[in-house]
Amino acid sequence: MASLYRHLPSVDHCLAALTHDQDFAGLPRPLLKELVNRFLDLCREEIRSGALSEAKALKLDALLPRLEAYARSQSRSRFRRVLNATGVVAHTNLGRSLLAESAVQAVTEACRHYSNLEFDLDTGRRGSRYSHVEDMLRRLTGAEAALVVNNNAAAVLLVLETLAKGREVVVSRGQLVEIGGSFRIPEVMARSGAILREVGATNRTHQRDYEQAVGSQTAALMRVHTSNYRIQGFTSEVNREELRILADRYGLALIEDLGSGSLLDFSEFGLPGEPTVRAVVAAGVDVVTFSGDKVLGGPQAGVIVGRTEAVEAIKRNPLNRALRIDKMTLAALEATLRLYLDPELARREVPTLRMVATPPATLKTQAGRLARLLKTELSHRLKVSTRAGVSRVGGGAFPEQDLPTVLVALTPRDGLSVEALREALLHTDPPLVGRVEGDAFCLDPRTLETKEFALAARALAQALGA
Repeated sequence: MASLYRHLPSVDHCLAALTHDQDFAGLPRPLLKELVNRFLDLCREEIRSGALSEAKALKLDALLPRLEAYARSQSRSRFRRVLNATGVVAHTNLGRSLLAESAVQAVTEACRHYSNLEFDLDTGRRGSRYSHVEDMLRRLTGAEAALVVNNNAAAVLLVLETLAKGREVVVSRGQLVEIGGSFRIPEVMARSGAILREVGATNRTHQRDYEQAVGSQTAALMRVHTSNYRIQGFTSEVNREELRILADRYGLALIEDLGSGSLLDFSEFGLPGEPTVRAVVAAGVDVVTFSGDKVLGGPQAGVIVGRTEAVEAIKRNPLNRALRIDKMTLAALEATLRLYLDPELARREVPTLRMVATPPATLKTQAGRLARLLKTELSHRLKVSTRAGVSRVGGGAFPEQDLPTVLVALTPRDGLSVEALREALLHTDPPLVGRVEGDAFCLDPRTLETKEFALAARALAQALGA
C-alpha cells in the first residue's frame, strides 16, 4: 500500500495538466490547488479501501479524466442555472419570475457603467433613486405616489412602522396569512411596532366586527389579500368600499397588502378572482403593497403605492434606507414597467405573462416536439409518452386555478426508479427539475423553453449515464 501512495502524481504535475485545459483557465490558482489536494485525498482513501490497487491506475494520464471531472463539478458556481420543467411559472424556489430581455439588458447596462442612480441630469445635483419608477407606477396604477423597497415583506413592515407604530391595526382573522419562508402577517406587524387587533371568525367577518374594534388607539384598518389560499363555503368578508366608508368615519388609514399584485386583468387568461392594483387603488385604499417578482414578472421588489400624504411619510422613515433597492433592481423594474405601458407588448415580452397565456394547443405542439427529441436520443433508456396535465402560476397566486397543459412523461427502463432519476437530474449540468406524477417523471413545456429542449435531453443523458 505504501508503494502505491508513491505512484500518485504530485500536486504540481496535476496543476500543470489542468492549467492546459481552458475550462480551468479562469479559476484562481489557490482554489484549483485545493481541489487537486482534495482529489488526491480521495485517491488515497481508495487505495486504503482497495478500490485502487494497481500502480498503472495511479499514473497522471489514467487519473486525469477523473481529476478533470472532479475539478469541474467542484468548481461550479453555487448559484447556478436550473432548467424548470415543473410547470410552475413563478416558482419561488427557482427564482420566481424570469425577466424580459429588455430588463436583462437594462441590468447589464446598470452593472457595466456608471449611472444616474441618484443624480438629477436636469439640475446636475443629487436626485432620488425612486424617481426612475415613480411616475410610471403612478401612471400604471392610478395612485398619487409610489415607492419601491427590496421586497413585499419589507413594504408591509415599512408601511405599518410608519403609519401605525404603537397603535392598533384591525385585521380580519381570516386574512392573517403565512407565505413562504414562514412570513406571517401577525409577526411582521409585531416587528413594526403596530398592535394587531383581530376581528371576526376565520370564515366570516362583518363590517360591525371592524366597527366594534375601533377605539382611541386604532390607527388603521388593514386588508390582506389571500392570494395563496381560499376559504370556501359559508363565508363572508367586508369589501374595500365598505372599509373605506368605515375608515373615513373614524379618520383611519386603509391599508391593503395585495401580495402578488397584478397590473393586468388575468381573467382573459381564464384566471378570475385576482384584483388589479389599479382596481384596489380606485376603491379608495390609502396604501397598497405588492411584489415585483410574482405575477408582475419583474425583479424582486416591494412596491408601495397610494395617497401622497401617506407615501411621503413612508419615504421619510429612516427605516426606508435600510430597505431600499439597488441599481440593478431599479433598472430591471423600470424596463419591466415600461413594457406594461402597452399591455399587448407586455403579454408578448414579459416571460411570466407569456407562459401563463400559452394556449393548450401550443403546449401540445411543444410537448410533441420534446417527446420526439427524447425518443430519438434516449428511447433505449426511457419510455416516452405525453399526457394531459396542469400547470400553476406559482408565487402564491391563483392557488385554486389550474392551467391545462400537456406533459412529457418519462419512465426509466432497466429497473431505474423514477425517484432515482429525479435525484440524478439534480446533479446534471445544468440541473433539470420536473415533477413526479405516479409512475413517471414529467416535464411541462409551459416553463421549459423550446431552446432548452436540447439541454433537457443532455441532462437526461447525463443522469442515465448514456
